Amino acid sequence: MIRAIVAVDKKWGIGKKNDLLFNIPLDMKFFREKTAGTTVCMGYNTLLSFPNSKPLPKRKNIVLCPEGIERDDAVMVHTLDDMLNAIKGEGVDVFVIGGAMFYKTMLPYCQEVLVTKVDADGEAEVFYTNLDEHSDFECVFEGETLETNGYNIKFTTYKNNNVKAL
Repeated sequence: MIRAIVAVDKKWGIGKKNDLLFNIPLDMKFFREKTAGTTVCMGYNTLLSFPNSKPLPKRKNIVLCPEGIERDDAVMVHTLDDMLNAIKGEGVDVFVIGGAMFYKTMLPYCQEVLVTKVDADGEAEVFYTNLDEHSDFECVFEGETLETNGYNIKFTTYKNNNVKAL
């Protein structure tokens, strides 16, 4: 199953200056628990945004890098077709983890999207597709509002009713 996982502000903003909008340990814990032991795929700028630009531990990292950069610590692919073939070959849970353009490109292939909604304006520069206004997606789970680290957050799950085949 291909899923995306993302935290959004109340305007569906996801980032600013190649970084997250918020520091919410509960959301980071959720992300780690959901993605540990799986394959994560991302664009190259997302990889660069991690501490020391290192891949996430305890996960297979597949990175789309059209510039042709090669690294030994992650699976590097250079075209969307290469990415889709790499995902197809996994046969396990795959999580799309960013950035904005990569999310947009991969959204039609995602069966589910796990969205942490943060009730705040993070003054984002980049945004996620508003799934509440997307005809192919429906919210199938909405958790309770939780107060954490000064923010009200809600874990939600959206289902894609028109998944594009790999």
